[in-house]
Amino acid sequence: MIELTPHGLANGGEAVAKVDGKTWFIAGAMPGDVVLASIEQDRGSWGRAKLVEIVQPAPDRVAAPCRHFASCGGCQWQFIDAETQRVAKGATVQSQLVHLGRFDDDVVVRPTLAAGDPYGYRNRMDFRLSGGRPALFKARSKELEPLDECLLLVPALAELFGRLGDLDGLNFLTIRAGANTGDLLAVIGGRLPAHAGSWDVPIGRVRRGVPSVESGRDHLFEEVNGLRFRITANAFFQNNTVGAGLLVDLVHEALEPARDDVLLDAYAGGGLFSVALGPQVSRLVAVETSPLGLADLEHNLEEADVPAADIFAAPFEELIDDIESVTIAVCDPPRTGLGATGVEVLTDCRPRAIAYVSCDPASLARDARLIADHGYTLDWVAPVDMFPQTHHIESVARFALS
Repeated sequence: MIELTPHGLANGGEAVAKVDGKTWFIAGAMPGDVVLASIEQDRGSWGRAKLVEIVQPAPDRVAAPCRHFASCGGCQWQFIDAETQRVAKGATVQSQLVHLGRFDDDVVVRPTLAAGDPYGYRNRMDFRLSGGRPALFKARSKELEPLDECLLLVPALAELFGRLGDLDGLNFLTIRAGANTGDLLAVIGGRLPAHAGSWDVPIGRVRRGVPSVESGRDHLFEEVNGLRFRITANAFFQNNTVGAGLLVDLVHEALEPARDDVLLDAYAGGGLFSVALGPQVSRLVAVETSPLGLADLEHNLEEADVPAADIFAAPFEELIDDIESVTIAVCDPPRTGLGATGVEVLTDCRPRAIAYVSCDPASLARDARLIADHGYTLDWVAPVDMFPQTHHIESVARFALS
């Protein structure tokens, strides 16, 4: 048993403490706590410890409001007040840029933006099933925690969650809401419950990337910054609608689109940035591989009356000889980032400005170094707290051609 006093929070959510030069990581603790912990792993210069007792709580530690928090792995930080969470996320982004990206300590990381309320913000949740009940994985486990509530859901989803009933026969369940439209949608896998009609929502499936309808329709609509988007079944769309609007604003600031610009939207999805910025430029080049995303992208561009759009239905990393004459670019890659090949495709067309939307500070830092090595300057990074109560961090970085 060791006594630890954490001084920070690491990328991944664990608290960090140092004793005699060794770094310890402790889940469930926070800066300012004094805790007793048992050693789980000892790797020489660092180790991982399991929280046993909070000897003295940090002044800004709060009571977790969710009855499932102690066992459910969906949230990690309900015991940390919202402002401390945001400060920690900004510090994580800066730390990753300095240590992984090899940027100077004064790299510009703006204060983390709050994206609406710290609870009731998720417009989508994907559940496994356990005993006929919606479930999420327990922390650092493959075991499931059946849920009676989830405080992260937007009110319309929380209400739907409360009347799902016995879900025996389902393998998974996705529930979605248009936070600004009131639309609801359920996407299921497995046997449809006999009482599903009482949910009073459209129900769909997706088989091998192809949506089908059980009842109603296979899509919903959402509005972001006054713009309307169709979202089909389980196609990707930002899970925090307020946060999506902030991302659009930051990308617009980073790129400063003009009428004579040609915009590249890499990993375009259903077209959040294409629809928002496409009408402001002379031509749009959008890249997306998901069949659902492509269908939504085409629909949303047509509805938004984007005048000139070239759509590439191919992996972005394979387009090294196809993307040219681009003047500004936005990319929103998966958690793994662009990687060396993706960065090469992005920078070879020499856009004057790049807006990089990231959901992982480590991959952002690695890619930022590569982008800088291709002749770009990292002007600023703006973290957005789109996932309060969790360690996940969204951010937008602006790069300018040097």
